[in-house]
Amino acid sequence: MEITSGPDFGHGIISGVLLTISEAAAQLRAGALKATDLVEQSLSAIARFQPSTNAFIRVDAEGARTAAARADRDFASGVDRGPLHGIPISIKDLVDIAGQPTTAASRVLAENIAKADAPLVARLRSAGAVLIGKTNLHEFALGTTSEASAFGAVHHPSDPRRSPGGSSGGSAAAVACGMGLASIGTDTGGSIRIPASVCGVVGLKPGFGEVPTAGVVPLSTSFDHAGPITRSAADAAALWSVLSGAPMPAAGAELKGLRLVRLVEYFDRPVEPGIRTAFEGTLRALRAAGCSITEAVLPNSAGILDAYVNIVLPEGAAWHARYLDSRASDYTPTVRARFESGRSIPAVKYVDGMEFCRRLRADVDALFERADAIVLPTMPITAPLLGSDEITIDPAVGDKTPMRSAMLKHTQPFNMSGHPAISLPMPMTGLPAGLQIVGRHGGTGRLLAIAAACEKIIGNA
Repeated sequence: MEITSGPDFGHGIISGVLLTISEAAAQLRAGALKATDLVEQSLSAIARFQPSTNAFIRVDAEGARTAAARADRDFASGVDRGPLHGIPISIKDLVDIAGQPTTAASRVLAENIAKADAPLVARLRSAGAVLIGKTNLHEFALGTTSEASAFGAVHHPSDPRRSPGGSSGGSAAAVACGMGLASIGTDTGGSIRIPASVCGVVGLKPGFGEVPTAGVVPLSTSFDHAGPITRSAADAAALWSVLSGAPMPAAGAELKGLRLVRLVEYFDRPVEPGIRTAFEGTLRALRAAGCSITEAVLPNSAGILDAYVNIVLPEGAAWHARYLDSRASDYTPTVRARFESGRSIPAVKYVDGMEFCRRLRADVDALFERADAIVLPTMPITAPLLGSDEITIDPAVGDKTPMRSAMLKHTQPFNMSGHPAISLPMPMTGLPAGLQIVGRHGGTGRLLAIAAACEKIIGNA
């Protein structure tokens, strides 16, 4: 059965109509579609687009077909496990699936066979999800471009010369191409939202601790999050509910009277001109829908990058110590060098970094005294060319910025503060870009309702 027209890369941008989870779920329950059809369509997309994207490390076609057939039998006998039942979903190869390798895209863990499902995988199985394979990533999640991988770089779905973002680049590329209806990624400094932004899909970083990270190879235990990459805010809500065990969020929010705060200064310059134009157009559409939008400055923003590095690299180096001492040559050189650098960061800088995060959390919380959500571009740039070490974000400004810093700049603060954040595609000419919406602590359900309402407006911006 032909389910979608599939992506079309002929014009340098992803196009075509792909089913969302909610659309597929409705068709499954109406008998118009079978889970086995969804899996075969996903496998067909993998056969078509894996050669150009390299999004997957492992495809479990046999396991997916078996699980889909089981879902069809369940539906036929009246068993319904919820909105994910029969839905093909991929998993970033940082997450344990029992009996399968968890490589973290590294030769270091090439023989690491998971003994049990990670809790988040167990929750997906209980909800009837069909696990279709494990996606490629930047080695050990320590990178924003997904080009340093023992299995080769991941490529952007609409331009193979470009990065799909990272570290969950394979997950975002898979969703953008219809290689499954959703994917599970991880996010330590933006690794769900960055690839979602550059690939034109939806990426949710839940609030810190809401989704269990046991059974996930860690990068920074202070900042690690796991969450979904999907095609809609509603799909992200369905997955978040299963992954977190929280009730399903409301279907949408009332935009009239909704108070939004736009972050300026550090988050407002430099920004790629096309993204600025799209962002301003999006804000105009939200104002027209009844939102009030004010501006705010996040204090001490200039210290974000140093504090982030002084926490992530020592924590990463601590976990990797055994491998750095015994299998250093199995790492990608750039990744090994960054982990090694974490060994030389003094404890006092680590402690100072943790104190900075406490102040940052309080500063972000203070913004919610006059706002329901915070808005800013997910990234100041679109998908960069693979191999680029630095970028001129805005030619009018002219300053060159390290690529990693440019890609992390708008996302990493909310890993450090622990607030939930989601990236939605903005209307763009050319390569995709995202609108990032940040919610209150403990307010991921409310954030998802706001995102669903904004998504309807942004589509008409």
